[in-house]
Amino acid sequence: MQNIIKKIKSIKSYGLKNGKRNFVDYNKERKVKERKNKTKKRVQYYYAIDNDFIKKNNEIPNKYENKIMQGDCLNILKDIPDNTIDLIFTSPPYNFGLDYKNSQDEHYWDDYFKKLFEIFNECIRVLKWSGRIIVNIQPLFSDYIPSHHIISKYFIDKKLIWKGEILWEKNNYNCKYTAWGSWKSPSSPYLKYTWEFLEIFLKGDLKKIGDKTNIDITDSEFKEWVNAKWNIAPERDMNKFGHPAMFPEKLAERVLKLFSFKNDIILDPFNGAGTTTIVAKKLNRRYLGIDISQEYCKIAEKRLKGEL
Repeated sequence: MQNIIKKIKSIKSYGLKNGKRNFVDYNKERKVKERKNKTKKRVQYYYAIDNDFIKKNNEIPNKYENKIMQGDCLNILKDIPDNTIDLIFTSPPYNFGLDYKNSQDEHYWDDYFKKLFEIFNECIRVLKWSGRIIVNIQPLFSDYIPSHHIISKYFIDKKLIWKGEILWEKNNYNCKYTAWGSWKSPSSPYLKYTWEFLEIFLKGDLKKIGDKTNIDITDSEFKEWVNAKWNIAPERDMNKFGHPAMFPEKLAERVLKLFSFKNDIILDPFNGAGTTTIVAKKLNRRYLGIDISQEYCKIAEKRLKGEL
């Protein structure tokens, strides 16, 4: 009996065959025979293999390096040369009706996505070959608009490679105390979520080449962060910075250390109060932050100088 118990603990899996209990090793049970050949037959990221992206990367002009720029990001992006940005991490306005400085957040959805995709077109152009773009977004469930799916389809249609999706678990327990739609009825229950999404896309290649000496992620961080559910509390100091929808520095830190090297160029075209750029500076990345609000740009500059 003791031997059977030991075997169960060591193997941890069994099946029944002809009335007999057969123990199965997990690795053998899950192993796919001829995995590489089958993957090749299916064709990885088939939707992106016929892209026409240029592989030659360029250095960003000095006037854009380590800068906060105020203005319409679409106009500013149009002047940035092709293939100059290593990583774009941004959280565009969600179209929820929030009170941003100098911009509305309550557009007709078709207009919202049209303008957003014009900006993302330029983002793709300035992104380097093998560069990454990561978009933090939350669907507007009350409007039944799956923003994360619509944005993902846009990038797939533009021949970017879908790397994955991270669930940012905010542990927002206030969701427990909001409306439930049709109370205790299947007629129209309203689903609530305590997380947001980070959609991750790559330009041209899965692998980003970089200097090994510019890797700054630790063993423990890597093992924890490749688990694609990140439990991170929301930003608590939004009133301090006068911004209604900031993500915390910890979120940006994980993104930058997991997906970029030191000295890479990091862009946030919706920089707001400057979280992406301040984290980029702290982690020895170069940065460019763009925002339409002069007030937010001033706040971002103060954060970079250590005045806030």
